[in-house]
Amino acid sequence: MQVFLIRHPSTAVPSTLCYGRTDVELSSKATRELDGLAESLRARLPRDAELYSSPLRRCRELAERLHPSPIVDTRIGELDFGEWETRPWDAIPRAELDAWAVAPLEYTIPGGESVARMCARVAEFLEERQAAGSERLALVTHAGVIKIALGIARGVPTQEWMAWRFEHGSLHVLEWQPRRLSGA
Repeated sequence: MQVFLIRHPSTAVPSTLCYGRTDVELSSKATRELDGLAESLRARLPRDAELYSSPLRRCRELAERLHPSPIVDTRIGELDFGEWETRPWDAIPRAELDAWAVAPLEYTIPGGESVARMCARVAEFLEERQAAGSERLALVTHAGVIKIALGIARGVPTQEWMAWRFEHGSLHVLEWQPRRLSGA
């Protein structure tokens, strides 16, 4: 199954703030450039691709310009940072950040979710679509989802894929062949 992973446009939130599931607005620049971005992406996507979107508006606004009725699925939403949501990174207790750094997959953020749980829901979504016979998917989603999908598909060690960076509005293509995440 061919999967086109699209990261949402930039948001109006400073990089010093922790956010995942919080529904934030696009930056004014991203809003002005949204139609052009959609046109550019549409030219690179297969016409028969099923289009899915995270429920968060930073994804939906682009998805709705790519397709008249994108399918919204919560499983391709960003990590739930729980009590950390909308807090400055430097205001999050150092001990909690350190615990997350030591066991990034297993650590459950207070009031949120673990990266392992997020990996499971992303893999479940992709495996479900493959079992349903989907041949081409386009997902308007988040950096975390893109990292996980590419990391699983390529069998890359966790520490490596967690460090990957993706530009807002970028497109990444993979052939989905489910594998297990490598912990090394």
